[in-house]
Amino acid sequence: MKKHTENPFTEAIVYSLETAKETEYDNLLMESVLLLQLSGEMTFETSSDRITARSGEIYLVRKHQFVKTTKTPKNNEYYKALMFILKEDILREYALEKQLDTTAKYHGKSNILLPESAYLKGFFNSLIPYTLNPKHINHPLSELKIKEAIELLLLAKPELKNFLFDLSEPHKIDLEKFMQSNFKFNVPIENFAKLTGRSLAGFKRDFQKTFELPPRQWLQHKRLKEAHYQIVKYNKKPSSIFLELGFESLSHFSYAFKKQFGYAPTEVARLK
Repeated sequence: MKKHTENPFTEAIVYSLETAKETEYDNLLMESVLLLQLSGEMTFETSSDRITARSGEIYLVRKHQFVKTTKTPKNNEYYKALMFILKEDILREYALEKQLDTTAKYHGKSNILLPESAYLKGFFNSLIPYTLNPKHINHPLSELKIKEAIELLLLAKPELKNFLFDLSEPHKIDLEKFMQSNFKFNVPIENFAKLTGRSLAGFKRDFQKTFELPPRQWLQHKRLKEAHYQIVKYNKKPSSIFLELGFESLSHFSYAFKKQFGYAPTEVARLK
């Protein structure tokens, strides 16, 4: 499996993802995404969900969460998916035009499988030219497509209104609870700070007070402790867990594991 940690989203509103190899990404979603799975499967894991999107399915994935995604080709076909970003500035403009309330908090599911819709399928078909000649977010057509997506989503599920128009920023949340739920995601420290509603300096300061360790050191210790537990409790193989626990290579994982525990992960079974 090939591992990526960079964020594939830059300045365009739609992305065509295509690969013949299984790949994995850890990303921070700062804006909601509309996903159409064309072929193969995408498994995406957040702190609260683990969902597999299959060919033909459309998902709405909420902003302000870490997502670990695994893209898997199937039946000798390339993995293919279209991802459309619901840009917040245009959501705000739409809400202002329609005089919609943007103060109501959304408390429902963060990842929603949308019902079959010929309108949404037709919308995605209309995005194909964007993947060939990407339009940037300041392009007039980009604004029109996002507003079209909003109308179609509300037509398919009117109750998505609060999902789309809760435009609040992450607030300062319980740091310990958040980190215990999200330590597996291999993302920059700055992204942990964003989702806890803190500046980077404030995050590091509060982190030290809470855990009595710097963030990077605590994350490595926590991930290695979880790896040890999974190997002992469930007989997991190091090669099957190092990626999902936030390590980029098996060699780095094995080196760090031996440094922390005094023996290699492959020796745990023998020492039980």
